[in-house]
Amino acid sequence: MTARMDVAARLALFRAELTRQGFAGFVVPRADEHQGEYVPPHAQRLAWLTGFTGSAGLAIVLADRAGLWVDGRYTLQARDQIPVELFELHHITDSPPAEWLGRHLRPGDRLGYDPWLHTIEGVERLTAACEKAGAELVPCVENPVDRVWTDRPPPPRAPIVPHDLRYAGRASVDKRQEAARALEKHRAAAAVLTAPDSIAWLLNVRGGDVEHTPLPLSFAILHRDGGVEWFVDPAKVGPEVRAHVGEGVRMARAEAFGPALDALGTARRTVQADPSTTAAWIFHRLERAGARVVRGDDPCALPKAVKNEIELAGTRAAHERDGAALCRFLAWLAREAPSGRLTEVGVAQRLDRFRAEEEAFRDVSFPTISGAGPSGAIVHYRATPETDRLLGPGMLYLVDSGGQYLDGTTDVTRTVALGSPTAEQRERFTRVLQGHIALATARFPVGTTGSQLDV
Repeated sequence: MTARMDVAARLALFRAELTRQGFAGFVVPRADEHQGEYVPPHAQRLAWLTGFTGSAGLAIVLADRAGLWVDGRYTLQARDQIPVELFELHHITDSPPAEWLGRHLRPGDRLGYDPWLHTIEGVERLTAACEKAGAELVPCVENPVDRVWTDRPPPPRAPIVPHDLRYAGRASVDKRQEAARALEKHRAAAAVLTAPDSIAWLLNVRGGDVEHTPLPLSFAILHRDGGVEWFVDPAKVGPEVRAHVGEGVRMARAEAFGPALDALGTARRTVQADPSTTAAWIFHRLERAGARVVRGDDPCALPKAVKNEIELAGTRAAHERDGAALCRFLAWLAREAPSGRLTEVGVAQRLDRFRAEEEAFRDVSFPTISGAGPSGAIVHYRATPETDRLLGPGMLYLVDSGGQYLDGTTDVTRTVALGSPTAEQRERFTRVLQGHIALATARFPVGTTGSQLDV
């Protein structure tokens, strides 16, 4: 059975399950319960249903049509991966899902969604689109993808390890006290933390639940006194980590998270949650239990972004080691490329080995993007045995790669001319370089957004 036949069969099973649950359609996002860009295999529902493997996207399936929405990074990749006869492909900005729903939902339709997989802000946008069409947005009890995904992998259970103070630069207790002070703005008794990077930073721990990203998946509640309730699979936590987090952190099973939210509601507490990163399920659970939910930023986001001197030194050291590995790789590539025997997959593997020789290396920071010739135009291209292309003379070779080190993370993109570049290649490369220099030297006021600086 081909990949496209797989998608067709899965879509048919999914639609049958929607009918069984009484839905006219369903929204399937890329996100997991933590709203992260990268999700573990068991949470890759969008990829399972559509064939699209990019890190951002959204599908909507109705009885007689379906669509996939991606941003500009993924239009070429999505066109290659999805059966366009089954899923209409849309640019998420130029053709928003809300407009599509307005055209195709009928009055009285029940559009389903999983409240764990959407932020409260996302649910409010979908609700408005449904109401405009006379339809209703309805949370599911059990995700219909999970019902029909019979060979779904189990959730990850990678061991959690301490992140040593010599790399973190600050003790967890100091971080907890600073983050707790941020609750005073909203007079909140507690804040719900769902972002894995925030929890890992706050507790000075690392894990391996997400591919190429040293994060454990868990939930936490930060209290105003700096105490933390940490909801995590106990199989991932050994005695060393229990001793490392110390007093002030109470661990509980992940299943205790819901009852802990209920307890905050029963006590009529004011609870802070970030509307852009927290699942709608959490907002709804707190409100039903009687809590007063205030919308505020993740209290870890800003202090996590302000690096201390130890972290800054670690970042510099990681980039120096990583740069040395990249220089060895580029020298090797210059020697070997004229042979005509190098392939995208083989070159990526060689670069990964150069990095692995470096001190404190733990993993690549994402699968190496190794694109020769036309493959380099696909923004997040991933070479496979089926697409593996030879590196030939006259091509431009794009390599986007990075490493995870104990003291820092790197992400470096380079474009290499294989042989003598043409006048057109030089001109295009120069324009990209000019744009990069303009962005790097731009002066902009507080409040400027990334889209306003986009070149």
